Amino acid sequence: MIAYLEHFVHENDVESRPDNYEIDIQGTIDDKSIDFAAKDFGGMLAGKPLAVVRPSGADDISRVIKYASRSENLTVAARGNGHSINGQAMADKGLVIDMRSIEGEITVVGFNGGASYAVDVNGGALWEDVLKRCLLRRGLAPRSWTDYLGLTVGGTLSNAGVSGQTFRYGPQTSNVTELEVVTGKGDKIVCSENQNSELFFSVLGGLGQFGIITRARVLLQPAPDMVKWIRVIYTEFAEFTRDAESLVTRPEGESFDYVEGFVFVNSYDDPVNGWASVALDPDQSLDPTRIPRTAGPVVYCLEVALHYQKVDRSSTVDTVERLLGGLRYCKGLRFEVDLNYMEFLMRVKRAEQQAKANGIWDAPHPWLNLFVSKKDIAGFDRLVFNNILKHGVGGPMLVYPLVRSKWDDRTSVVLPDGDIFYIVALLRSSPPYPNGPPVEELVSQNCEIIQTCIKNGFNFKLYFPHYKSEEDWKKHFGNQWTRFVERKATFDPKAILAPGQKIFTRNCQLP
Repeated sequence: MIAYLEHFVHENDVESRPDNYEIDIQGTIDDKSIDFAAKDFGGMLAGKPLAVVRPSGADDISRVIKYASRSENLTVAARGNGHSINGQAMADKGLVIDMRSIEGEITVVGFNGGASYAVDVNGGALWEDVLKRCLLRRGLAPRSWTDYLGLTVGGTLSNAGVSGQTFRYGPQTSNVTELEVVTGKGDKIVCSENQNSELFFSVLGGLGQFGIITRARVLLQPAPDMVKWIRVIYTEFAEFTRDAESLVTRPEGESFDYVEGFVFVNSYDDPVNGWASVALDPDQSLDPTRIPRTAGPVVYCLEVALHYQKVDRSSTVDTVERLLGGLRYCKGLRFEVDLNYMEFLMRVKRAEQQAKANGIWDAPHPWLNLFVSKKDIAGFDRLVFNNILKHGVGGPMLVYPLVRSKWDDRTSVVLPDGDIFYIVALLRSSPPYPNGPPVEELVSQNCEIIQTCIKNGFNFKLYFPHYKSEEDWKKHFGNQWTRFVERKATFDPKAILAPGQKIFTRNCQLP
């Protein structure tokens, strides 16, 4: 069909008008039902687009970007499931591409003579749909996940994609072998480590700045039948980190298949961040008499999981006991449950359903995610977890180690120094004001945490970064800033893409 953009460009915004208003796409362009694209999961910012484009595929996206390039000010943002926090998927007075509208097969492909498998999937597909298609039809699954699977493939690959499997297989950006990308010039390019490699590594973790991922080939492995999911409790942060680091640095076969951790409030009265948040089953409960009286305002949970096949259930028990044997958790404070593999990976889905039922899902989510170096994580615990956040955040406070060697330095992701670093995820999920604290208060606390890190010289990087000035972005990227700018100049020289990140402005001067 022929779609027209002329009436979508603001009548007074003469400079935004391209010479030719006509664009031939197979999808649709909508300037009426656009309110959803003016907000995101964070719920703190708004940026109303001129229109929402629902493309039929990569060719439509190419045509839209080329259309935008003929204007002076028009920008384009790809929107997956709208799970950004600070407006990263918005295009104020620009065009938002609804990636969920792209229909495409999720196709398993074999290589290495059928010894290995991958899945070809469009960039707007949800990871939960990839899981269901691969697992139920082929008994296969991607190796690396995020905790929440209601995210799009292109969205997580544009950041990193981190969960409890990252210590072994690396982030999701380390588990993709080929991409189809539409660049900021409107060029549709297939890329990989060996083909158009500069584009391939640029868009992985590239915050949407260099191109829109329209297809990805993701590595698969045989899926287990079952998962033994275990939580053990620590009162001493040093022992918690010692055991967690030991588990993530052991050879495969000598550790668990999943390692995460979180901080919780040492209190009975807090149903969200307190003792009640630890048990894995409604029939389980934490016995507070097992917690030493010397414990501080927060305590720590190491969360691990072991994959197994149903026929191996008996031997799995022995393996679990062997792996837990040397850990220094508080005896008697161990919780475990067996789930099938699908249930385990979809575990956050239940929390989503509960949040939607009680209205928290639609409340603002001023989340803060950081990577903190190993050498500074103890200081972070002392000054942040045990001080600023000693009463919790109204949601999970994740903290667990990652191994740098599993990340590829050629991607656009920036990490703190050291062979081991920690992810800290403060996933605030409070009821909207006045039933919960004002969002401004929570944002202010996030700023206090960041300033504490800076003041104390902590080596850290924001994950899902959001800055408002070029100077702050330069500090974030450090010695990788020059490379990042050069990649922008190569693949999106007019700075059309992902304006919500606020890294570059339209038609800024690039080298």
